[in-house]
Amino acid sequence: MLIQVALAVPLFRHFDYLPMASGLPVIGARVLVPFGAQKLVGIVIGHIDEAQSEVPKNKLKAILSVIDDEPIFDDRLLSLANWLSNYYHYPLGDVLSVMMPKLIRQGKPLDLLTTHWRILPSATEADLPARAHKQQAQFAMLKLHGEHGASEDVLLMEGMERSFLTMLEKKGMIERFEKPKAPPKPVSLAKLPLTLTGEQQAVVDAVIGAHESQSYAGILLNGITGSGKTEVYLQAMQHVLEAGQQVLILVPEIGLTPQTRARFASRFAANIVLLHSAMNPTHRLQGWQDCKSGHAQIVIGTRSTILYPFTNLGLIVVDEAHDSSYKQQDSLRYHAADVALYRGAGLKIPVILGSATPSLEHLKLVDDGKLSEYQLLKRAGGASTAKMKLIDARLQSTYQQTTPDGERYNTGLTDALIDAIRRTLDAGEQVLIFLNRRGYAPILLCEACGWQADCPRCDAHLTVHFSNQLINQGNLSQSYLKCHHCDWQSYIPPVCPDCQSQNLDARGMGTTRLSENLHAIFGNPQTSKTVYPIIQIDRDTTRRKDSWEKIYRQINEGKPAILVGTQMVAKGHHFPNVTLVCLPNADRGFLSADFRSPEHTAQLMIQVAGRAGRGDKAGQVLIQTLQPENPLLLKLIRDGYLPFAQALLAERKVMGLPPYRFAALVRCEAKTLAAANQALKDAIAILPKPHHLAVLGPIDAPMTKKNSRYHVQLLLLAKERRQLHHVLNHWWSQVLQLPSAKYLKLTLDIDPISW
Repeated sequence: MLIQVALAVPLFRHFDYLPMASGLPVIGARVLVPFGAQKLVGIVIGHIDEAQSEVPKNKLKAILSVIDDEPIFDDRLLSLANWLSNYYHYPLGDVLSVMMPKLIRQGKPLDLLTTHWRILPSATEADLPARAHKQQAQFAMLKLHGEHGASEDVLLMEGMERSFLTMLEKKGMIERFEKPKAPPKPVSLAKLPLTLTGEQQAVVDAVIGAHESQSYAGILLNGITGSGKTEVYLQAMQHVLEAGQQVLILVPEIGLTPQTRARFASRFAANIVLLHSAMNPTHRLQGWQDCKSGHAQIVIGTRSTILYPFTNLGLIVVDEAHDSSYKQQDSLRYHAADVALYRGAGLKIPVILGSATPSLEHLKLVDDGKLSEYQLLKRAGGASTAKMKLIDARLQSTYQQTTPDGERYNTGLTDALIDAIRRTLDAGEQVLIFLNRRGYAPILLCEACGWQADCPRCDAHLTVHFSNQLINQGNLSQSYLKCHHCDWQSYIPPVCPDCQSQNLDARGMGTTRLSENLHAIFGNPQTSKTVYPIIQIDRDTTRRKDSWEKIYRQINEGKPAILVGTQMVAKGHHFPNVTLVCLPNADRGFLSADFRSPEHTAQLMIQVAGRAGRGDKAGQVLIQTLQPENPLLLKLIRDGYLPFAQALLAERKVMGLPPYRFAALVRCEAKTLAAANQALKDAIAILPKPHHLAVLGPIDAPMTKKNSRYHVQLLLLAKERRQLHHVLNHWWSQVLQLPSAKYLKLTLDIDPISW
């Protein structure tokens, strides 16, 4: 017998190897094999007779070692991998590689040992500096666990810092040791559930009914912001957890995982595992093993978690299911919500897609009878929906601010918006201002000759990153130009490189500039009777570890403050004292060339608006616009999201666009534009005929030059999904073998979300 092995190489095939003398490794196990001059870790996917191999036996190599005695990929997980490979037209070996954390791909042995810490008998508080109050407090916390110590996970949840443990170990005060993981205790309620409304109870009953009958149910939970979707998740989970099964909760952003964990931990006494890309490789490995072994009872993770193994999964919840971050944009370009529905159908378990602004694709699935829709139309606790109001920026004067030098500048906010912010703060409430553009300003312009600071590697302007407060503190590193597409950076020039003029002006507004403008108005004791904090929330301010948690705690203290944030603040956060939401730049999304932009803009606006009035106070949303007569904007404000979405669906149907057509996008990346275009022209030439597909391209990508490479794309549209994949099954592998495609990067994106 021979062994078939899938390897993480960009080839649509598997590889045959001779077994070791000890026998055949089990299917689904990892093996170390020779591959050319390399040694690679692969997955055993089959056993075959020698006669079935296309390679002569004298040319076959033997595997080097067997890493796993038991399969790490069971039949169901291998079936999922094969479906992902076939649907997304991605090599099986690469699919399996994506499904494994880094350390497993590298061949690290699996175990269920956990790190524990205990105090050595000779250690006392006197060994620590007397004034190191934080160290004294953390040592006392560890001491409470006695001579047997505690696991590192427990200590970290209690607030212990890993650096402190390492420091004590170096001092010889504590020691680490490994212990096998004990099976988790049965899940119990830590807090009684709330009383459900009739709408909420209908959803919970549907989930329980599907679970008890061991049947698949795809549920679209269409609930307005603040309608109690999380309570529905909790009570649906309770039934599954009490039956001894696991629950997977997917969230779109890393920032939501700690908040979500806290809410679920307050309801259930259970082993809750967090999984996201910011974790170090060791913790990702431990989380993967906990999912596979069943130690993890509640799993909260971002999109890649849907590819993890589960021993007894009973329910999948995809929160904010409309969010575009569920779509992987490189390597295996899967959509986590689609994979969740596929896994649910295979496991015969319920899957909940929760959203206040469902995607058009999910609404189409409801129309087709493939999802059951349940609506939550009222906010929980009797809270009223925030009222939305347009401010015509053409008819309003813009608030002018005076600098210490006596110069006046435009804040970008109308007087009406400033007055509303001031009234809200004076009432002891919080304001959220949404601006989906980080940095200080998007453009650096020379007023003398018109020069602009552009990225030398991309077709994009460099964003100005600048902070007056940090510059005044002597931190000059906070002043620079940066490309948000390739991360290229440079210093801000003192004069124009073209004409040597000093009249360089930062045009436009990012979150940093807006925060400084607001600080000058509301946070400066010289201009404001009461000084209010300005809290900036974007990738720049939340990059450091635990920074988002600290910001979140500050907001939830409930003190009057202004929150300035990007789309990070739009997703599922609960700020009970925010009563006013301002959108000072609501026009951009409705003017984009991307046909999906109106949908995504409307979702973002509704999600941000949903942060207002979530407590016991009424909320208001002010939308500052230069186009108050825009029909799409008016329909969204007057009729709400669902009628707006139905209008977009009707438009898409007439135009023959997704979700009424099925799309595949071929992207080509090359050193020259001509080479990329030629490769796609050659690809079109070998399409089978007749193919009955709409072929659009080759055309330049929305950003033609990125990171010193040129990008061109080709769009294929089909009336039927089967029709599209029938063509791709044979054509795509031929495209990759084209002579003109050599040394180019060609990728295929099934169901792309933008082009």
